[in-house]
This record gives sequence, structure tokens and C-alpha cells, in this order.
Amino acid sequence: MTLRPEIHELLHAGTVIPAHPLALNADRQFDEARQRGLTRYYIASGAGGVAVGVHTTQFEIRDPKINLYETVLKTAADEIERAQLDRPFIKVAGIVGPTEQAVNEARLALKYGYDLGLLSMGGLQGWTEEAILDRVRAVAEVIPVFGFYLQPSVGGRIFSYDFWKAFAEIPNIQAIKVASFNRYQTLDVVRAVCHSSRRDEIALYTGNDDNIVVDLLTTYRFTVDGKTVEKGFVGGLLGHWAVWTKKAVELLAEIKACLNNSNEGLAELLTRNVEVTDSNAAFFDPSHNFHGCIAGLHEVLRRQGLLEGTWCLNPAEDLSPGQREEINRVYAMYPHLNDDEFVREHLSSTNLTLSFS
Repeated sequence: MTLRPEIHELLHAGTVIPAHPLALNADRQFDEARQRGLTRYYIASGAGGVAVGVHTTQFEIRDPKINLYETVLKTAADEIERAQLDRPFIKVAGIVGPTEQAVNEARLALKYGYDLGLLSMGGLQGWTEEAILDRVRAVAEVIPVFGFYLQPSVGGRIFSYDFWKAFAEIPNIQAIKVASFNRYQTLDVVRAVCHSSRRDEIALYTGNDDNIVVDLLTTYRFTVDGKTVEKGFVGGLLGHWAVWTKKAVELLAEIKACLNNSNEGLAELLTRNVEVTDSNAAFFDPSHNFHGCIAGLHEVLRRQGLLEGTWCLNPAEDLSPGQREEINRVYAMYPHLNDDEFVREHLSSTNLTLSFS
């Protein structure tokens, strides 16, 4: 399978792709109405796609006792089809596990019309880099691959520059999300892609929630075989963009305008980077090793009326001590970053499962 031309064009132009949360009720059961409402929210916000079945959707959806992976893929795909959009919209399915599981998830994603598989390298700590590359090749034969550099603190691992160089050469690698939360490791990926023969075929997306704006503003420049090669992050596939999504869409447009107009407004955007990172710290809870990162996003969506509560499939996952107060603080400090008014305009007064159209 290859990407449809309109999806390829949007992916490489750069867009906002929120990592889709999981809506649960107080019994920690799937809340389909609110799940569909979240998908409609992302569409109405102007996002260019969604990523479903990823870390933000909670990895426990794959537990046979819970068995929600196919359900969330199907629900989002159905809601996107219902929207009858007159613009391209990228559907990304999260793919995890050993090779057989990953290939089966890729096939399931194709069944529901997903364009790419966001292939996690998490949970493979005992594997050699070459074995992981073989796994990537197997998945890429089934579905276009969105590579994923996941930080070790939430289950990822560190890879060498040579790994990413070989990774970039694999046919059907269409994009890479860098979520290493580390400047050195981010640089490894970008340099490796720039030195690859496929550098023009791979779109780079930031997943570095701690440095979103600067990632999107930066041009990386290397000398390759005596020639200057430049590349940058064109968009983001982010858990952070699962909230305040309308403002994220506006922010990416502002960044693109800055880059296209001789860096006009750059100083203001650098300040915005700090504000976004401060907000992300409240949502993602790095002070407690990211324990509350999913519940923190849920808390923002709960305040807006998009979710009923902060419940996660794992009862041990909840807001950390002081996290709610930190969210209060960033709400008060950076009111220009939230899209609460936009959400209020679309919420039905009689049906909190939303009237986004």
C-alpha cells in the first residue's frame, strides 16, 4: 500500500495530528458517544488528522480482557467518514508489539482505511537494532510507516545514529515522529534522514512536547557529499495537541507564516515556546516522571466538557499530587493558549456529547 497523493501532499506540507485520548465513564467502560465527540472536536478544530490506538489512547486497550483496540480504530474511522470532509484528513493507527502482533495490527488498520501506522519501538528492550529493523521492514510491507522515537521514561529506548540511517532507507517509511525529549537524540534522527537517499521522501514530525515551537521553527543544515542539505519538522503528532487543538492549528499556521516571511514574529514565537512547554509540564507531569500525563490531558478535556472525568483503564493512573493546581496555574497564566470558548460554542446545552459538525 502507498499513500494517496492528497494524503502524501498534506503529510509533507505539515499539519496538526492530535494523539486521540480514550473516553471512559465512571465505571471505566468505553464511552462511545464522547469518543465520537472527541473525534468531531479534532475535525472541527481544523486538525489535519488524528492518531488512534497510540500511547494517549492507552496501551491497555490491547489487553484481551479489555479488547478495545479494534473498537477505537473503527469508531474514529466511522466518525471521520460521517463528517464527509471536503479536505484530506490523515488517519494514523498506533502499532505496537513483536513482529507478528505489529503486522496483524497493521492489517487491522488497513481494514478500517488508515493511511499510516505509527510504529512504536517500545517494549523491545531485549531486541538488537537489526532485529527491530527487520520488524519495521515487515510492517512497511503492509502499511506506510510513521516512525516513532519514544523516550525511555514511557517505555521507549535509545537508538544509535546508524539505526536511524538504516531506518530511513526502508521503502515505505513516510514520516518519523521524534519524541525523544532530548536534543542529542533528536539531532541523530534529523542528521540520519538528511544523509539518507530517501531524505526527500520522509516528513519529520515533532513529538517533543517539551520543545514544540522551537522544533517547528528550526532548520537543520548539514553537508552531505559536498552539498548542503536542509530539513525541518513540518508538523506535529502530539499528545499535547489532544487538548487546546484549535489553538494548536492556529499556532502551526503562525509558525509557517513566520518561516515564509523572513522570520517575522520570531521573538514572540520563542516566548510562546516557553509558555507551551510550561503548559505541557502541567499536563504531562514530568515532575512525577510523567505518571499523570494521560490523566492530565483528560483533566483539561473534562473542564471543557469533552470528557466526563479523568478515568484511565489502569486505576493507578490518575493526576499526581499538585497536578490539578499546576493546570489551574497555566490556565490562569496563558489564557491565550486555550480554546475553551471555541469548545463552548460547539457544545450542545442539552447533550454534552457534542454538536460539532
